[in-house]
Amino acid sequence: MAAVSPGGHVVEPSHQRVSAAAIEFPPTRTTLADVADRAGVSRSTASRALTGRGYAAPAAKERVLLAAEELGYVPDANARSLKARHALTVGLLVSDLRNRFYADVAAGASSVLKEEGYTIVLVDDTGSDLEEMAAARTVLEMRVAGVLLTPVSPAASQLITRNGVPLIEIDRQFCRGECDAVLVDNVTGARQLTEHLLGLGHRRITMIVNETEWTTNAGRHKGYLQAWSAAGRRMPDDAVLLCGFDEKQIEDSTAELLSDRHRPTAVFAANNVVAEAVWRQAARLGLRIPEDLSFVAFDDSPWMSMVDPGVTTVAQPSVELGARAARLLLNRMAKPGRPRTSRLDCPLIVRGSTARLVRRRRAVRKAATVAGSAR
Repeated sequence: MAAVSPGGHVVEPSHQRVSAAAIEFPPTRTTLADVADRAGVSRSTASRALTGRGYAAPAAKERVLLAAEELGYVPDANARSLKARHALTVGLLVSDLRNRFYADVAAGASSVLKEEGYTIVLVDDTGSDLEEMAAARTVLEMRVAGVLLTPVSPAASQLITRNGVPLIEIDRQFCRGECDAVLVDNVTGARQLTEHLLGLGHRRITMIVNETEWTTNAGRHKGYLQAWSAAGRRMPDDAVLLCGFDEKQIEDSTAELLSDRHRPTAVFAANNVVAEAVWRQAARLGLRIPEDLSFVAFDDSPWMSMVDPGVTTVAQPSVELGARAARLLLNRMAKPGRPRTSRLDCPLIVRGSTARLVRRRRAVRKAATVAGSAR
């Protein structure tokens, strides 16, 4: 509010008498026009010099590049995408970056795409179908050139393909025939692990798996059953334990199985998360691996070769899985074609967590003999 002097004159408050020169405005973004003015060329010449598309005289190009560097010019990706109708950007939607498998898939895909000049929009959808749909809508709004997805439901894949955006499903497949997919050979890998246990004489084997509906676990379950069938052996009643996806439920289900006096002689963990639960619960219960329990797992996580004994497993080529999917996406963006499914092999790695059943029996007899001598 203005004050009145003794002479009756109105005196404005000091904060209202700030000159325009004293106001600090935020710096404006350097534009292509600024670069062109500094270099003394037209905007079209500056654009050709910066993008490499079209001819620009060497001297003019040198001036443009120097001006861009001096001004700190950064191209407007949104403007370029509007002109080209899509951006040099790819959406990469994965289920859980805390899981080393998905982090490796993302790393493999990113290395290939970056070499080709693409920017990656990486989203961790936490394995939620709702989060996955929200992420799919977001990358579509960004006018991405293509999408790589580890799907948890068919909805996001269908939304992306309906919008005409090239899509590669990774690890899991929900839309066969509608888009490409890059998977691992889950059936063969699981069959090899089961054959290994059967070959060691184990007949009471339990596969611990989250569920058997998705293509990943369905394939591993199928390979497990194939090995039993090929061996001509009757499966025990507890041959498959469905443990769900909740971490506590996985731990509790595993603990209940291993604490039973009629526990299996061997366990097949269907993924690295379940494998961690088996290792922890076996240690908590004082079960020795492989003397008391032989143990195999699908997916060779780093810790499996660091523990003693090491865990027998089949290795998923997770980095190559992401890289292969990225290369296929680049091909699809350049030249659309009929969808196809590719599968990568998972080599068997035998370590110390498995042993012949007779070895376990001998160990039990030896323990009983030692106990008897002590009495």
